[in-house]
Amino acid sequence: MFRRSFLKTSAAALATSSIMPGKNFCSATDTVRMPFKISLAEWSLHRTLRDRSKNLSNLDFARIAKREFGIDGVEYVNQFFKDKAKDQTYLRDMKTRAEGEGVQSLLIMVDGEGNLGDPDQGRRTQAVENHYQWVDAAKFLGCHSIRVNAASQGSFEEQQALAADGLGRVSEYAKKSNLNVIVENHGGLSSNGAWLAGVIKKVAMDNCGTLPDFGNFFIRRGKNPEEYDRYKGVDELMPFAKAVSAKTHDFDEKGDEIHTDYVKMMKIVVEKHGYSGYVGIEYEGGKIGEMQGIQKSKDLLIRIAQELKVS
Repeated sequence: MFRRSFLKTSAAALATSSIMPGKNFCSATDTVRMPFKISLAEWSLHRTLRDRSKNLSNLDFARIAKREFGIDGVEYVNQFFKDKAKDQTYLRDMKTRAEGEGVQSLLIMVDGEGNLGDPDQGRRTQAVENHYQWVDAAKFLGCHSIRVNAASQGSFEEQQALAADGLGRVSEYAKKSNLNVIVENHGGLSSNGAWLAGVIKKVAMDNCGTLPDFGNFFIRRGKNPEEYDRYKGVDELMPFAKAVSAKTHDFDEKGDEIHTDYVKMMKIVVEKHGYSGYVGIEYEGGKIGEMQGIQKSKDLLIRIAQELKVS
């Protein structure tokens, strides 16, 4: 049903991708020694999931990841089941579907629950407590982490202290469930690698780490944009990484991402820092369809894997 629906709206995009991406994935990895694993972030399908004509929902995500792309690890986004954090019946359905596909639920990306570094103590405490339900949901699903943001206000040092306070309190709660709280560079000072690394050091808890995103290094957008060096930023965040987000937007005719040098970036991740966990595809482009963008991202990661030196 998914493929028929998608073909009707994205025939041109799918014409240039494989008919059975999952089979391609398996055959490719059979001949490539993968130094890392590949997962799929649900945000890669945000347009598809929001298009009611597709008749797809968060409950279909694990199936799409496995059957369309041969990917066995998924990263959920709470926006697609925002009112279901405490719905045990719904969460059980999610878990059963993922397990039925042989897919591992890795983490939940949490947005819209308040700023963990809010200068107002009351609002910060409310934001902390709002995240507890997602820790519980992640535990139920069998995830290892929730991904949070570290938005704040004030000076460089003030924001570090505020964010560390909020993150530390969520991490204390998550520790009881053996879950990690990981922070993504996601705008503002969180996109400054040195700042975010400093926050994690202030928290000083084993279950509080980072999720370096290759593309989210805009500290400020608009008329006077400020962008942090993405390679430096990832390098600074990798010592604390418990997951990695392979952000992609656009590709050239060779299949390379035009905004990020993936060879250079993955050498930092794998060769320099010895990371061997899941690298999550997060396609955000709009020039090609989401299915094709995911496929191109996966193909790129598999090709790069052949160029990495792993001891």
